[in-house]
Amino acid sequence: MKGNEAMAEAMIRAGFDGYFGYPITPQSEVLEHLQAEKPMERTGMVILQAESEVASINMLYGGAASGKNVVTSSSSPGISLMQEGISYIAGAELPCVIINVQRGGPGLGDIQPAQSDYFQAVKGGGHGDYHLIVLAPASVQESSDFVKLAMELANKYRNPVMLLTDGAIGQMMEKVELFPHQPRWTLDEIKEKKPWATFGKPEGKDRRIITSLFLQPEVLEDHNTHLQKKYRTIEENEVRYEEIMCDDAEYIIVAYGLASRIVQKSVQLLREEGVKVGLLRPITLYPFPVKPIRDYAEKIKGYLTVELNAGQMVEDVKLSSEGKTKVAFYGRTGGMMPTPEEITTALKESFK
Repeated sequence: MKGNEAMAEAMIRAGFDGYFGYPITPQSEVLEHLQAEKPMERTGMVILQAESEVASINMLYGGAASGKNVVTSSSSPGISLMQEGISYIAGAELPCVIINVQRGGPGLGDIQPAQSDYFQAVKGGGHGDYHLIVLAPASVQESSDFVKLAMELANKYRNPVMLLTDGAIGQMMEKVELFPHQPRWTLDEIKEKKPWATFGKPEGKDRRIITSLFLQPEVLEDHNTHLQKKYRTIEENEVRYEEIMCDDAEYIIVAYGLASRIVQKSVQLLREEGVKVGLLRPITLYPFPVKPIRDYAEKIKGYLTVELNAGQMVEDVKLSSEGKTKVAFYGRTGGMMPTPEEITTALKESFK
């Protein structure tokens, strides 16, 4: 399956109640696959093409507020249009899933794969102090699996979760093992698992109000303190990363998603030359794997971050390493893919 198709199929199988989205290259196959599969007949899942990305993110707000498991997908310019709604959703603590199949920018850019939305995804993107949980798949298999994981994390923390993938993984075809169908939650299950949701006023109980508006400064401060405490809990419990040949490494390349696949070949080539190098792949971009990067920094000669942008994640690698080792960067933009040989040269040049 294509990565986009695998994510769409995973939405149906994970038990989502609704998808609200708008076509944009290179993620249009998500909506196309959902329409073709007729999930209303399979599970009762609603598929709706909204009139815009702004409309779709606000539909997500409404669906999540009523306790439903909802999801949207778009690509970089469309995600930019959603930022105000994403901020509202984060402020109202609504669980939902947002998929960004990245393309090059800034502006309309092109439709080639990129990783230039890293800052937007992990630093908030919209206004206010908030975080999304951000998962970065590196294969079609992970694209499928992470849709289900994203729904679980969203509900666990009452927080929006973003899958940050790219046009290459979205368009490439690979074998994928689909997980079994999960039933959609019944109304009784929603009432049990989401007692805060606006599914109707229970007799003899207060109204439920979902909002991100807190006009009294002390109330807003308390709310933000609560949110920051939740983010610290997420940072303690949900860090995910992969290590390849890091145990004896003198140099470590940090890369995620599509870039990490290219780096794996670079590690092989460098090892064949006798250079002890490993790969550390962040799977959660937020929460970021700060501790392993800090720990390795005390043992190695340097980090090289490889990204399909002009240098974004490199800032978090520098902060995590706390000045204990050198951090270099190599990146490509505009959909230009670095070759493994170019990455090996970049590492040698950076640490002469």
